[in-house]
Amino acid sequence: MEVRELLKTVDHTLLKPDASWPQIQKLCDEGVHYGVASVCIPPSHVASAATYLNGNLPVCTVIGFPNGYSTTYVKCFEAQDALQNGAEEIDMVINLGWVKTGRWEWIGEEIKAVKGICGAHILKVIIETCLLTEEEKIRLCDVVSGSGADFIKTSTGFGGGGATFEDVALMKAHIRPGLKIKASGGIASLEDAARFLELGADRLGTSRVVKAVQALETAENEN
Repeated sequence: MEVRELLKTVDHTLLKPDASWPQIQKLCDEGVHYGVASVCIPPSHVASAATYLNGNLPVCTVIGFPNGYSTTYVKCFEAQDALQNGAEEIDMVINLGWVKTGRWEWIGEEIKAVKGICGAHILKVIIETCLLTEEEKIRLCDVVSGSGADFIKTSTGFGGGGATFEDVALMKAHIRPGLKIKASGGIASLEDAARFLELGADRLGTSRVVKAVQALETAENEN
């Protein structure tokens, strides 16, 4: 895959708790320059970033992040606030306690509620694969498939593990047609990024792919 085509699948991400506005500006500038899918940033920076980008790149943000155990009401409020501030894509974390308790219907209803707020805006559902059994991952593929969400996403990057090739392949085998996959967390190299896409990922959440491209460009210029 051509590097420019790969970059079109990237949510260029900065979600560290100490992320500053100059760092967010730099992320936005890089995102526009490299033609990524979106910038994924903390909710508190959404309004400033949306104004700064002025429609040149979609802003993605996170809700219920990173633990997922806030109430459905709070997640819906967060989503509405983010959209009003200019976000175009929402990545939400599911309630993992409900997974461990087998409350599948509750999880599905919560996703539907947040999607109701998002409307035509893209909703990605983070299931935090590193904390799940294979059976739970397969069950969540079914739950998210029936929820109206646009994507199922592997990881927050804060749960102790990120995307794996095995998890993306498992998701691809068990989601229903129409649901897309976002691999996120720990994707550092262009080779790994391309492999995730080959296995069925449609979007990549990463802070390091753009850096890898920049390093490649520097090496080519030096030669």
